[in-house]
Amino acid sequence: TLLNFGIPVEMDEINIGPTVTQYTLKPAEGIKLSKITTLQNDLALALASQSIRIEAPIPGRSLVGVEIPNRKRAVVGLREVMDNNDFKISSASLLMALGKDVMGRSSFSDLGEMPHLLIGGTTGSGKTICLNAIIMSLLYRNSPDELKLILVDPKRVEFPIYTTLQHLMCPVIYDAQQTLVALKWLVGEMERRFTVLAEGKSRDIGSYNLKQEKKGEEKLPYIALIIDELADLMSVKGKEIESYVVRLAQMSRATGIHLILATQRPSVEVITGLIKANITSRIALKVGSLVDSRTILDSSGAEKLLGKGDMLVMSKEFSKPKRIQCPYISENEIKKVVTWLQENNQVEESAEGENNYIELEEKTGSLSTELQKAMETPEAQMDSFYSKEDPLYEEAKRTVVTSRKASASLLQRRLGIGYA
Repeated sequence: TLLNFGIPVEMDEINIGPTVTQYTLKPAEGIKLSKITTLQNDLALALASQSIRIEAPIPGRSLVGVEIPNRKRAVVGLREVMDNNDFKISSASLLMALGKDVMGRSSFSDLGEMPHLLIGGTTGSGKTICLNAIIMSLLYRNSPDELKLILVDPKRVEFPIYTTLQHLMCPVIYDAQQTLVALKWLVGEMERRFTVLAEGKSRDIGSYNLKQEKKGEEKLPYIALIIDELADLMSVKGKEIESYVVRLAQMSRATGIHLILATQRPSVEVITGLIKANITSRIALKVGSLVDSRTILDSSGAEKLLGKGDMLVMSKEFSKPKRIQCPYISENEIKKVVTWLQENNQVEESAEGENNYIELEEKTGSLSTELQKAMETPEAQMDSFYSKEDPLYEEAKRTVVTSRKASASLLQRRLGIGYA
């Protein structure tokens, strides 16, 4: 096909991955790459393939890659990715098993380096399974006193499976109001941790924990906030949630607080410019249109993916989005893991005796209890939040109630304030 269009090429190696096979080729001297990329549809026609992705050039090599979907996909299990030696010997405590790339090699990424992650893709593209694989990777490497999770699930059906997990700081959150309280608490916790780090003369949580370990004292746990459907929260409480997410994304890396946000609507209203600017690591699963792909990846490509966990990953490590097949983990497997964790942690408790258990609770659970108290009184929280946020709020409320009408100009006149 390329020869028919007058493009002489030399074929190179072939890499067979779980979802796609990558054929590599080297164009002859003086052939522009744009000539090959414009032939995408003609190649798809010649190969009778539903969608083709051309990677020109492959980063770090003088080759062009043409990715063609396999007739039959191989299922990538989470276990076979975790069985890899690189995963076992790595010292990174927040290492995530992302899946297998187009060459069939296992791919990992360190959440601590990322430091936050944005996931976008349509319904059924494998977002929740991707989140489950990430949660499992984190649980595999961290005990409940090394990592705390805050799970937000506006859909109410994806995360209840984790309710008995000891790693949870508070029960799974289902509504926007409580998410706001959790985010507000996280910002407070982040500021507290900065004070602790400053007192300990440490640059970040890693060096602080090393010092604490040498002294034999209590370490700071990592905290991961995982939101399954950001669009739903943004439609209810967009401004407040955005301001907190941005604040955390800007500063929380050093204190060991990480955000993982997933959405099935990667539009500009949900993933605003500020959120995108502060969260540079992204995963795009199959999206509906070119516009969505541009929103999440800043380039095209995600609309040509095949669904079911076929994804493009963009982070500091890769100069261009890298294609990876996400590992599959079934609901039964998750249940088994959660039950196993529950049973094994209870054994320690009963062996230690009641008093020791209370001490253990006080050490690792003090954060959780603070957050849970905050959760129990969202109304009170919100009142204090508003009164702290704006000193004129109460007075403005009183003015509106007494005059029985509300408008911007009325408040400007009565309170003697400017338009903004």
